Amino acid sequence: MKKVLVITYYWPPAGGPGVQRWLKFVKYLRDFGIDPVVYIPENPSYPLVDDSFESDIPDDVTIYKHPIWEPYRFASVLSSKKTKRISSGIIQQKNQSVAEQFMLWVRGNFFIPDARKYWVKPSIKFLYDVIDKEGISSIITTGPPHSVHLIGHYLKEFKNVTWLADFRDPWTSIGYHKKLKLSRIAENRHKELESLVLNNADKIIVTSQTTKNEFQQLTRSPIHVITNGYDSVISENVQLDKKFTIAHIGSMLSARNPENFWKVLSELVKEYSAFKDALELRFIGVLSEDVLKSLKAYGLENHLDIVGYVKHDEAISYQQSAQVLLLAEIDAPETIGIIPGKLFEYMAAKRPILGVGPEHWEVSKLVAETKTGAIFDYKAHFQLKNVLLNWFQQYQKQELNVTSVNVAQYSRRELTRKLAEYL
Repeated sequence: MKKVLVITYYWPPAGGPGVQRWLKFVKYLRDFGIDPVVYIPENPSYPLVDDSFESDIPDDVTIYKHPIWEPYRFASVLSSKKTKRISSGIIQQKNQSVAEQFMLWVRGNFFIPDARKYWVKPSIKFLYDVIDKEGISSIITTGPPHSVHLIGHYLKEFKNVTWLADFRDPWTSIGYHKKLKLSRIAENRHKELESLVLNNADKIIVTSQTTKNEFQQLTRSPIHVITNGYDSVISENVQLDKKFTIAHIGSMLSARNPENFWKVLSELVKEYSAFKDALELRFIGVLSEDVLKSLKAYGLENHLDIVGYVKHDEAISYQQSAQVLLLAEIDAPETIGIIPGKLFEYMAAKRPILGVGPEHWEVSKLVAETKTGAIFDYKAHFQLKNVLLNWFQQYQKQELNVTSVNVAQYSRRELTRKLAEYL
């Protein structure tokens, strides 16, 4: 059985979407003739924790750990709330404090490519012997944090291994990159490191066709699209919410604020008393203060159910019981290729997906192909309103359902099969 070394920062008990991709690949790789050996930090500073993911770790998988020095631990002495928000990629657009502006500037200009850069050199030294001991022929690095890819780059220089770099998100073109207050020198350094990784990796994996098209302008290395997926099953005992719940699972960032949708909801509340009585907006995960202010400004405060972060199993239950699932992405050209991991769990939940994102969002094609909902841009109004009203009328008749197609291709096991073939 071929052995591969998977180098990842996120691993249980980390919570959030970043941990799931390679946890699930590791879970199924042996079914396809590949034996994964996992390398993770020994003492990471995860912004979210969810120990329920630990049940997915194969009992006999080999895991190596090595200490990491985390600057965020020290920054949290100044402001633990702001530090956790920045470390998880949540950057407020408005009313940034002086401390927050300073932390963003330091993060962007001193910690290049990111604050986990101090794990690179110790890891190279540690893994040098692990590769020989385990008989490793291929190594896989996954980012962000993109500093993990530098471990792969240097190991390839020193060892006779094949290196596959997995990009769960883009690097210099991702939305928050521009908000890091980068100097010209820092911006150029990010691009240099991005080019180094893209042009030295033997193979590259991305999660969207848009990112593949972007990277093909920067490298001749082979690039393969393997999206995120789902590993959940529909419980036979799921009871749909009595209310007309529109649920959002995950972090609702400041820039991920679909005000046209809030406006439509506000109009429907005013125009239809039945809609007003039934509507409930449920947020499972981090809700930005800016978004909360927008919701209140549109008179939706009395319809809010702010749950906060819950463990993954509980989040799945919320998905399956909701009447409608809300998906939102930042309205910017650089987010066209961002496909949130929760999209595939939404598909598996078999509830209507209502998405608001940038024009030409790649998600639109996936939702259309699977017949799992409707996607709109930030300018949409009347069509969005008509779809929502139509769904509400179906809800009143207890007929709001989804007849999806071709969703099974996004199961984690099927995606792992594709990965194994590419390896």
